[in-house]
Amino acid sequence: MRLKAILDNLYAFRSQRHLENDPLSFCHRYTDPLDQEIVGLVASSLAYGKVHLIKRSVERTIELMSPSPRRFIERYDPSSCLGALAGFKHRFNDGRDLCALFLAMKSMIGSDGSIRSYFLRFYDDSAEDITPSLIMFTAATLEMDYSSVFGPRHPPADSCFPFFFPSPASGSACKRLCMFLRWMVRPADGIDLGLWKEIPPAKLIIPVDAHIQKISRLLGLTARRQADWKMAREITAALRSFDPDDPVKYDFSLCHIGISEGCSGREGDTCRACALSEVCGTNRQ
Repeated sequence: MRLKAILDNLYAFRSQRHLENDPLSFCHRYTDPLDQEIVGLVASSLAYGKVHLIKRSVERTIELMSPSPRRFIERYDPSSCLGALAGFKHRFNDGRDLCALFLAMKSMIGSDGSIRSYFLRFYDDSAEDITPSLIMFTAATLEMDYSSVFGPRHPPADSCFPFFFPSPASGSACKRLCMFLRWMVRPADGIDLGLWKEIPPAKLIIPVDAHIQKISRLLGLTARRQADWKMAREITAALRSFDPDDPVKYDFSLCHIGISEGCSGREGDTCRACALSEVCGTNRQ
């Protein structure tokens, strides 16, 4: 199939320039897997909005955790951090939300030794994909005690901390958590990290952002219009026909057609140089 050949070629020639324009690049600054997964959860949690604003927010956060994110989280004291992040704002999320994220990671590491081991508590290898695992993981994380950050045990109504841990049970596409899992689970290939080897890449669901939603519709990978969990699973199922063992391997290349190459979803100057031009729906409209 021509589309598979094009996607495989895109995967084979992924660009380090694109990686530099991706929040995953922050994980590559570290070699300790525990540092990488901590930075990965922070970077993916903040990965919404314009790329330069995402990078600015992640940069500020990892500067606070330097030189060792692992040591910072293990020693983390919310009372000392709330002041340091009093002026922090990343669209919906503020400094309190970030402090609560630090506390969640400290609880995960304190109870299980790593974010990986905490997530594996909920992993069901018999399930078709990571849907039930994500549902249980997010529910358990939101049930943690956040009183040292917020006062009450659970985040108050004016906090957007739960935005960091959406659930497939609500229909959310869970784009940022799916992206984090892709970074951790997929084999180390110069882009993804391959740290969580207990989970097969075949179980992953593609992170659906505006770029994946748009490009997947143009390629005929989905007919759905709403970027929800059903769309994410439908796109993943279509990609599974090209690579059953690793369907989300194509995610990085496809999303950077939009992020880095400027695809608007409408026919224009960028189409002439686009690797997808011959199979893209814009040329059939």
